[in-house]
Amino acid sequence: MAKLIIDRDEYHLPDGAAIGAVCEQAGIPFCCNTGVCGACKVEVLDGAENLSELTEEEKALGMDRKNRLSCQCCIKRGTVKITY
Repeated sequence: MAKLIIDRDEYHLPDGAAIGAVCEQAGIPFCCNTGVCGACKVEVLDGAENLSELTEEEKALGMDRKNRLSCQCCIKRGTVKITY
């Protein structure tokens, strides 16, 4: 079971789960849900190695391991701490 921390709130997800729905539920704005608009950009404060690799959509928008699109990420395992 993985743990996603958004600011001070903790969420438990199965290993390998997409984080988008949890992020949207936590109040992070979403628009396209396909990695084109960048509305759901988050800053990874800790645990970047526990997220899936950057997608082509993220690379096209200039994202890196510390700045991700939450609609494109899966949490592989462990703990990831993000902020919006």
